[in-house]
Amino acid sequence: MLELAFSAEDLARMRFAISPVWEVVASVRVLGAPGAHALHLPWIKRVRARLARDGPDLTPLTELVGHTGHLPGFLAATPESPLPELAQELAVLRRVEPATVRAGLDELPATGTAEVRRMYRDPAGGLDRLADRIAAYWEVAIGPDWPRIRALCEGDVLYRSRLLADGGAERLFHDLAPAVRWSEGRLSVRHRHLADTRALDGRGLVLVPSVFSWPRVFSKVDPRWQPVLRYPPRGIATLWERGGTETAGALAAVLGRGRATLLTELAAPSSTTELARRTGLSAGGVSQHLGALRAAGLVSAQRTGRVVLYARTLAADGLLRAAGEVDC
Repeated sequence: MLELAFSAEDLARMRFAISPVWEVVASVRVLGAPGAHALHLPWIKRVRARLARDGPDLTPLTELVGHTGHLPGFLAATPESPLPELAQELAVLRRVEPATVRAGLDELPATGTAEVRRMYRDPAGGLDRLADRIAAYWEVAIGPDWPRIRALCEGDVLYRSRLLADGGAERLFHDLAPAVRWSEGRLSVRHRHLADTRALDGRGLVLVPSVFSWPRVFSKVDPRWQPVLRYPPRGIATLWERGGTETAGALAAVLGRGRATLLTELAAPSSTTELARRTGLSAGGVSQHLGALRAAGLVSAQRTGRVVLYARTLAADGLLRAAGEVDC
């Protein structure tokens, strides 16, 4: 169990971010242990076929990631901005100091592979090779699905930002993940390989929703980076679904099947494109239905980055609860 002690300054410096490089790191681990990540099996099957046909050599990434509880901190630094692009994070990776690289490699359970030894001797060259391979892997494995992954994470950030504004840290962390609990100014995070108590010392905490972290949470409290907590976003169970949503009759009889379906799907904030993909409705139809629901006060809209995310209002939650559609 890791316990993080918060001060008022830490709460003031708490923020959200999304990390493309972290999704790469976590997804490589998922590919290596599919039995522990059943939710991602549709993605695993597609990506394994792509990698077998077009994939780059992932050494030394697979050797650095492994399947142990520890990852070298330099592999995925805490995001410096809320929505960094992959190129920005790779630029940060290439600039890591040689001493930091070697310290991270020294902490690995085993550093005997030829590629890792080569990185130890020449950290700058090793980081360049690593960044190039991450970029090549991204094009094959993550890039095609990034719009839906990013939309789900952005939706979670919007949802949890509202919880923070409404009820502070206690409300924010209440349903963040089963392994996380907030009590009396301390955040307890259940880990397999870590037992410690740390004060954040005014550095705050960066919360990073991550689809490939599921079903676990990952923490980094190394003093060389701002502390970070990576957790599965809300609504992740719908990530790889493709249409076919069923809607119970009572609500559909009142609102129409399309609008009832959309309200049910908005368990987490989503974009028009994502809702169309999940429901099988056309993008134009989704947009029209959302407009009507927004005019009725059942849906809100907020621009996040380059997309508009739609969310259920409290009135819609009450309607769904009364109809027995969801446990809001």
